[in-house]
Amino acid sequence: MRLSIMQPYFLPYLGYFQLIHASHMFVVYDDIKYTKKGWINRNRFLRNGTDTIFSLPLKSASDYTLIVERDLADNFDRQKLVRQIEGAYAKAPQFPSVMPLINEIVVFPDNNLFRYILHSLQSVCVYLDIETPFRISSETPVSSKVRGRDKVIALCRHFEADVYLNLSGGRDLYDKVDFRNQGLELQFIEMVDIAYPHAAGEFVPKLSVLDVLMNVGKAEIQERLLPAYVID
Repeated sequence: MRLSIMQPYFLPYLGYFQLIHASHMFVVYDDIKYTKKGWINRNRFLRNGTDTIFSLPLKSASDYTLIVERDLADNFDRQKLVRQIEGAYAKAPQFPSVMPLINEIVVFPDNNLFRYILHSLQSVCVYLDIETPFRISSETPVSSKVRGRDKVIALCRHFEADVYLNLSGGRDLYDKVDFRNQGLELQFIEMVDIAYPHAAGEFVPKLSVLDVLMNVGKAEIQERLLPAYVID
């Protein structure tokens, strides 16, 4: 069984969903420390021909809080973010069919950061017919005090996985020999860069999945883009 484990990210790039697609089970971390400089609550879309960061504002909290302990700011204007997305993609070919999905994701009423992002990830998976089951790390017997490689191995053992699949960026973190010594196979998935036509006339790689959804039909994403990866 091939298991993947990731932090939650808000509308991440297509490669994140390729990872889910290629896995038999997907574990989402909620009981690890929130990283301020990471991409958990922000991403990039194309606006006026320029890649632009959009983000979810958060309530102030300690630097040591877990992801599941973070909340969206009380003044988070969901409709403002909806309008920003509409302004950026109103002329995109898939806008009429995709904007209802994005609107439902953005206006989701839960203020807990983890639950808000989890809902967005699962909603995109439903839209793309990705049926990989999700599991939440804190709902396993693996302690939140276990970290890094040890936590990954413990989760693999809990779910009886024999393969751990990670994004290609994990090559700097994990070694195949270390996993082999633990009776596990470590594999990496790498997105094949395939450009797609863009309403703005310019293709920028690895933007939020939002950009792909707005510019490419669902069937083409499923048949051409979602499987465009290699595993080794």
